[in-house]
Amino acid sequence: MFDILYTHPDFIVVIKHPSVSVHKDEGETMLLQEVAAKTGDPKLYLVHRLDKMTSGLLLLARSSKAASVLATLFSDREIEKYYLAIGSSKPKKKQGAVIGDMERSRRSTWKLINRRDNPAITQFFSTASGQGERLL
Repeated sequence: MFDILYTHPDFIVVIKHPSVSVHKDEGETMLLQEVAAKTGDPKLYLVHRLDKMTSGLLLLARSSKAASVLATLFSDREIEKYYLAIGSSKPKKKQGAVIGDMERSRRSTWKLINRRDNPAITQFFSTASGQGERLL
């Protein structure tokens, strides 16, 4: 479900495994509760999210004050996130950017829209990885 990578007095960094929901999902225990049970924290605060199928580093605050400071750093883009995806098809461009606002769509998923009031900005690069795979 997760591995603890780093523990700090104000936050914890965990490696979230794929197929693990950050929120309570279909009767499963919430990831925050699982991490808190392991670390002995009475409560942890989610600073950002990763999709259920996405694995990677997740930053969890140990207090509401730390959560507020860290969330501000994310919203001010003082903290950057990087993803590595493995794909089977070549994109139209080797590099570029996807920019736009995000809004809820059906079944609580998110979709990219053309408006840019508070845009999500994703810069991507593509390279061949071998055996018909691409790294993005």
